[in-house]
Amino acid sequence: MTETVLDAPVELTMNAAQRVAEILKTEPTGSVLRVAVDGGGCSGFQYTYNITQDRSDEDLVLEREGATVVIDQISLDFLRGCQIDFIDDLMGRMFKISNPAATASCGCGSSFAV
Repeated sequence: MTETVLDAPVELTMNAAQRVAEILKTEPTGSVLRVAVDGGGCSGFQYTYNITQDRSDEDLVLEREGATVVIDQISLDFLRGCQIDFIDDLMGRMFKISNPAATASCGCGSSFAV
């Protein structure tokens, strides 16, 4: 299911879309960024990012600025209402997920609890 930027259950910011598009330029045609949630991390769940060509008809597909991000349905349950952003500052460059459903998160922002 492909969602437009305005009605998507997960927001992909302009900064994140531009960075994903930049990364995908160096990957084989048809590659996408898969964002998922796995068990683990210091807070219970952790975000994962993988470049892949594998897609499912059930995936949420976010397309913006030439970038394609996919999220599986199980991960979408944890990511609904989130914003995926890309930060480039003095502390470093990284993707950052703002998750309003998280009740706790680790200092690095890669794991969370609900």
